[in-house]
Amino acid sequence: MANKAVLLTGNQAVAWGARLARPKVVPVYPITPQTPVLEQLTEFQAEGQFDAEIITPESEHSVMSACIPASLVGMRVFTATASQGLLLMHELLHYASGARAPIVMANVNRTVASPWAFWPDQTDSLSQRDTGWIQYYVESAQEALDTVIQAYRVAEQVLVPAMVNLDAFYVSHAMEPVLIPTQELVDAYLPAFDPPHKLDTDNVESWGNVVSQEMFFRHRQDLGEAMARVPQLTAQADHEWAQRTSRSYGVIERYRCDGARTVIVTMGSMCGTARDAVDLLRDAGQAIGLVKVRLFRPLPTAALCEAMVGVEDAIVLDRNYSPGHGGVLHQELRAALYGGAATPRIHGLLAGVGGVNVSPRKIVEFVNQTRHAEVRAESQWVR
Repeated sequence: MANKAVLLTGNQAVAWGARLARPKVVPVYPITPQTPVLEQLTEFQAEGQFDAEIITPESEHSVMSACIPASLVGMRVFTATASQGLLLMHELLHYASGARAPIVMANVNRTVASPWAFWPDQTDSLSQRDTGWIQYYVESAQEALDTVIQAYRVAEQVLVPAMVNLDAFYVSHAMEPVLIPTQELVDAYLPAFDPPHKLDTDNVESWGNVVSQEMFFRHRQDLGEAMARVPQLTAQADHEWAQRTSRSYGVIERYRCDGARTVIVTMGSMCGTARDAVDLLRDAGQAIGLVKVRLFRPLPTAALCEAMVGVEDAIVLDRNYSPGHGGVLHQELRAALYGGAATPRIHGLLAGVGGVNVSPRKIVEFVNQTRHAEVRAESQWVR
């Protein structure tokens, strides 16, 4: 059974998820808008409710430098960052996945410089999509708490690090009622971390040594095979969480998609706004649905292909921009569906980039303007 609902911000919910997962080492460097995660964890520790070593190194690069060896000695590790902090970690994100260190990191999606800004934008984490980290995108504070716990369950089964992404301010600082599961429930759901290999002076192994071309090739194959297991394990972890809490998010979510000829596809906090838009369009007699992408890396291609069967138009809303490429989710969906049985027209809209507010009625306007419009390979800017 869950405790009564309490008002929490998304950042506080992330900290609660970390507390309940019982990590033993938590290196963190504060950065807006992630800082309240660190503040909440240190408050838990000061109250004697968080039995972990909290480390505050001199930079985010040093944070990940502390996370990796802590994980490799068999400790459960948590950290959190945002924007420029995540970019500063870039080199070591590759190392963490290559070392098969199942660190869980919360990233608060924020604009990247230049110019300097503090608004919600997913370009920071999407620019790390090739580093070998599992990536989740959450819509609410409740989903953030639950996903941190589920991320440990999945990451520690495949020995791949995981990133839980939540939009700045819309999720990180907005308050909402959150159900906090009991520690007993989480302990029953999440086994203690006990990796098959770890740095141990009584059983000597090594990490990061120079290897041959063939060994490196095999290593990348092994990482790929681990990633390929993630969608099924994510679905299983979510199903088992639902049995204990009655809360389920899936790998992707289909909202009012029965009979839908047009679907909106998006990630993160915009999904809540898109739900309201779908309701408005349904009330107006239009067969519209929403496909929410929760797991982005590895991209759940099979689930997306299945969700698009019978759909005539897919309208992708991207709160990110890859210069010279367009909206990242737009391009990934086009690639995922290429050559398959599902052949919707795929329209990419750059909506909410840099934190620009997108209302339900604005999404309705986008849908009405875009359906059956000429499809272009590049994403279109909309305001």
